[in-house]
Amino acid sequence: MAITDWPASERPREKLLSQGAISLSDAELLAIFLRTGIAGKTAVDLARELLATFGGLRPLLEAGQNEFCAHLGLGPAKFTQLQAVLEMGRRHLKQTLHKPDGFTDPESVKSYLTSQMRHLPHEVFSCLFLDNQNRLIHYEEMFKGTLDAASVYPREVVKQVIYHNAAAVMFAHNHPSGVAEPSQSDERITSKLVAALALLDVRVLDHFIVGDGQVVSMAQRGLIS
Repeated sequence: MAITDWPASERPREKLLSQGAISLSDAELLAIFLRTGIAGKTAVDLARELLATFGGLRPLLEAGQNEFCAHLGLGPAKFTQLQAVLEMGRRHLKQTLHKPDGFTDPESVKSYLTSQMRHLPHEVFSCLFLDNQNRLIHYEEMFKGTLDAASVYPREVVKQVIYHNAAAVMFAHNHPSGVAEPSQSDERITSKLVAALALLDVRVLDHFIVGDGQVVSMAQRGLIS
């Protein structure tokens, strides 16, 4: 039976319009993105099959082009559309942080960092440069690879702080293992950076650890003085 023959309350598009996107299942959301199914399968059937094959929505969204396009019903056009949708989501989150009240909501910051860093296969150390009203000036991935106190260079951070005329900074890095617990190395890196930036009267507001589905704030843990 075609989706158009379903009761209106069960069709993904109509359900979204009447009840909101949050009411839809992963398969229903994906079906709206797919728009059409394939021979013998509705878009919802195809969406369910793809979710089962990939192991869920997140692995599908993070799949590379070759892996994504290898599946029936997908292809380069769908891949480019998906990348555009994901990038629009990331930019939307980023723009909320440019607003005057952008950093009054820690969850918005955590959502933005998750969208930027959770999927990365290697460690990345990022800086968020802020103005004197704590609005985001610039987000930058500064160091990559296995991070320790010797591979994050305070002088490079200081140079970028001066370049952006930042009044405050936040740091973030990801743990590809998925465990978002600060290590002793994380604490040492943070202490070095706090000391270096204190000479410029630049405040370090936080250092976030991005794991798989969790973001830990070192400031909330009392690890930044």
